[in-house]
Amino acid sequence: MRFFYSVSIQLYIFAIRLAAVFGNKKAQLWLYGRKQQRNEWRRLHLDREWIWFHVSSLGEFEQGRSLIEHFRSTQPDKAILLTFFSPSGFEIRKNYSEADLVLYLPADTRANAKRLLKNFNIEKAFFVKYDFWFNYLNALHKNRIPLYLVSGIFRREMHFFKWYGSWQRKQLKSFTRFFIQNETSLQLLKDIGFDNVTLSGDTRFDRVVHIASEAKSFLEIEQFIQGRQVYMAGSSWEPDEKYICRLIELHPEIKFIIVPHEIDDARIARLQKMLPCNSSLYTECSQAGFSDNQVLIINTIGMLSSLYRYATIAHIGNGFGSGIHNTLEAAVYGIPVIFGPNYHKFQEAADLIESGGGFSFADESEYLSVCESLLGDFAVRQAAAQAASNYVASRSGATAMIVHEIEA
Repeated sequence: MRFFYSVSIQLYIFAIRLAAVFGNKKAQLWLYGRKQQRNEWRRLHLDREWIWFHVSSLGEFEQGRSLIEHFRSTQPDKAILLTFFSPSGFEIRKNYSEADLVLYLPADTRANAKRLLKNFNIEKAFFVKYDFWFNYLNALHKNRIPLYLVSGIFRREMHFFKWYGSWQRKQLKSFTRFFIQNETSLQLLKDIGFDNVTLSGDTRFDRVVHIASEAKSFLEIEQFIQGRQVYMAGSSWEPDEKYICRLIELHPEIKFIIVPHEIDDARIARLQKMLPCNSSLYTECSQAGFSDNQVLIINTIGMLSSLYRYATIAHIGNGFGSGIHNTLEAAVYGIPVIFGPNYHKFQEAADLIESGGGFSFADESEYLSVCESLLGDFAVRQAAAQAASNYVASRSGATAMIVHEIEA
């Protein structure tokens, strides 16, 4: 079975190369980044003990971040290695100061796994959520290096739980302990014979609580808002914005702040053309008339997690695409969150709906109904806001639980 797995990895690499040839930017970055880092992987780093964190992309990085920063502050003599699989995470966090090295994870071959452990004196390793690379797992296991899964999620449709998944189930024995997010994952692992499982929850709750405690204030944002209600769209995509445009037409008394997922000039121009009114750009906040417009577009990065503090309600983007962005960054401020229908793979979104702090919509009628209820009825909005706040507060503490168990 390992032979077929190795073949599948080579086929995967071939597919990425083919996509790069045909102009896929993400595939090109995937290949170029790894090529640029070959010398870094060949250089020996055995002079220090390393703690290795591997994440797939940006969301998983945020789940591992609180642990990274814990070890950085409590064990400064240890070096931190942070690896990414995806360019979308690496390109944003490649200069992350709390890690000593931030690198792409080389393709999951036996040779690459052996080279990593030869070059780095790994003391312990953390994989986040569900990025399983079996040659790396096997190499860690053979070298008796403690390996932990952080904020893990398992679903019944995963190959570990199928009749043909015996080899994949065997690879899970590489983990010293699973720290998982929910009862379903706990039971699934127990059903296939794993007792080294702790229901710790999601470490992102600790991260967003910390972010909110240090949220920045923006004088120019406050000047734009002028004390009005604020509809905040975070990481929005064009399908989200079509709905938002309708709400803008119906509520000229409300201020709208839109933070698009992509902020290149062409994307911003399309958004401004779509809007039913004039808009201001954040980068032009010093110009006359900046605060007079109803809509403000944030065309810079790094502000969103702090901006939610100004929101009356928050619209989380990409619910009509592959899946919604981070709902917790908004909910931590005690504000209702709304999003499109593609949220079912996100435990926290389903939990927010169940608690009364989150709302989903599938069409314009549902969208306007949710928005009118939240914007027009103070009691409804306050109940939803309190539910969102309580939900986040009740789920924090995963990082401390994981640290306590590892260091006990």
